[in-house]
Amino acid sequence: MDSCAPAPAKPGDFIRDIIDDDLAAGRHQKVITRFPPEPNGFLHIGHAKSICLNFGLALDYRQRLPGSGTRCHLRFDDTDPAKEDTLFEEAIQEDVRWLGFEWDGLYHASDYFQKMYECAEHLIAQDKAYVCSLSDAEIKAYRGNVTTPGKPCQFRQRSHDENMDLFRRMKAGEFKDGEHVLRAKIDMSNPNMKMRDPLLYRIRHTAHHMTGNTWCIYPMYDFAHPISDAIEGITHSICTLEFENNRELYDWVVDNLIDYARFPSRPRQFEFARLNLNYTVMSKRRLLELVEGNHVSGWDDPRLPTIAGLRRRGYTPESIRAFCAGVGVAKANSTVDMAQLEFCIRDDLNQKAPRVLGVLKPLKVVIENFPDSRTEELDASYWPHDVPKEGTRKVPFCREIYIEQDDFMLEPPKDYFRLAPGREVRLRYAYCITCTDVIKDGSGNVIEVRCTYDPDVKPGDNPVGRKVKGTIHWVSARHAVDAEVRLYDRLLSEEMPPAGKDSEFLKAINPHALQVLLGCKLERSLETASPGERYQFERQGYFVVDPKDSKPSALVFNRIVTLKDSWARAQKK
Repeated sequence: MDSCAPAPAKPGDFIRDIIDDDLAAGRHQKVITRFPPEPNGFLHIGHAKSICLNFGLALDYRQRLPGSGTRCHLRFDDTDPAKEDTLFEEAIQEDVRWLGFEWDGLYHASDYFQKMYECAEHLIAQDKAYVCSLSDAEIKAYRGNVTTPGKPCQFRQRSHDENMDLFRRMKAGEFKDGEHVLRAKIDMSNPNMKMRDPLLYRIRHTAHHMTGNTWCIYPMYDFAHPISDAIEGITHSICTLEFENNRELYDWVVDNLIDYARFPSRPRQFEFARLNLNYTVMSKRRLLELVEGNHVSGWDDPRLPTIAGLRRRGYTPESIRAFCAGVGVAKANSTVDMAQLEFCIRDDLNQKAPRVLGVLKPLKVVIENFPDSRTEELDASYWPHDVPKEGTRKVPFCREIYIEQDDFMLEPPKDYFRLAPGREVRLRYAYCITCTDVIKDGSGNVIEVRCTYDPDVKPGDNPVGRKVKGTIHWVSARHAVDAEVRLYDRLLSEEMPPAGKDSEFLKAINPHALQVLLGCKLERSLETASPGERYQFERQGYFVVDPKDSKPSALVFNRIVTLKDSWARAQKK
């Protein structure tokens, strides 16, 4: 498996401990993992954790066991044709590659439909499966609950021949959807409700995106998954904690088919805690509701925790891998603070994003003693002193400039060190200016500030005896580049989605999760900024040129993250 992602630093966790024990005991001579998403939606950051774990394990043990055949598969669990699409498969492949990984083999559960069918017939012949004709509601009622054992239905006593005949007729398309199902014959009183004669096959008269109309019966996940693992020689089937109760059924399927099917290995399932992130939703069902209900612009909306959304927002694969490594692999579910993810992207972009000047809410400043015909080109570094990189550009300075509206106040409080009537501030990379007058509109709003500059204090100078506490950013009005800037914040205004009905969480959507600013003024060097390029707007945050909507004549920037965790500060207030 080739990958542009660096190999993990061999962190210690219970999954690696299990694998090490298996290798030391001689139970395996190689490690084969898989990432098995359903192609019914876009992946989110929770899937990124699973991707990093499964592909990371293969990278780790491939280095430790060279030539062993250690690998990681990408396998689409395409057992429900009503919800699946090649669009989702293509998006998933793009996400995996963008995160920095490459699979050793691309597979589908549908590759094994014929083998799964033969396995189902074998279970019928061994009196370990039967065709049940109860409705969905009746099956649920017969199954009981956690305190009441289930009870067998009359169809459980069907003969081998009758079950085989019905199952083959199901395959031939003689019955309607829901008319029959194939169930495993296990134990209707088992404390684990997953073992109370679970469904193995159901009828679906729906074309499959891979197999077309070849099949009208489709295996259930709990039947298809262990068989797919066993056929591919998976050694360690790693899944999230919600599948813990499914492990007993996983083992039952493998143990009852391994001699018949002659699987190349006996896979084992192991569970780890899924990734939960506050102020967002991590359920595919809820994400689908957001997309289909037009609450967001699509699966790649930068407000969503989808990998496509994070990529469009400007997150880097390195930052997401670092986040997943920092979260670690645990046995108990927990919720991770969004601030931890934001720390990772700030830490990564601090070394990667050049610093530039951008004014998001412009206020015009006229420097009255600066000649109107003059333009001065000033040196400005792309990097601060603590980043070991070189690079500068020229920023033009002229009579009219723009500053942020928030950097001027008519009646400032005592601890306000920005521009105000009679006060002096330093312009970043440029001169010191002093406010001499303001111009207001008919409603009393300040629309222009008049200033003078000190020509004797050169850019970068710090004269003795002169205390200029405030430094603000600016852009030349004559040379400014217009842009649309989208300020993104947390999807939800509540830390956890509201309990209750699925749609209840929609009430918690943060109305300020997206603010669109038009008429923003950026420095001249950004005129040629390309989609996907990331910058730090000084004093503002990290931004990316939107890869979808931005055009050379109409630039669009997305805010990736603020410079500090302003959300936590605002919540405390």
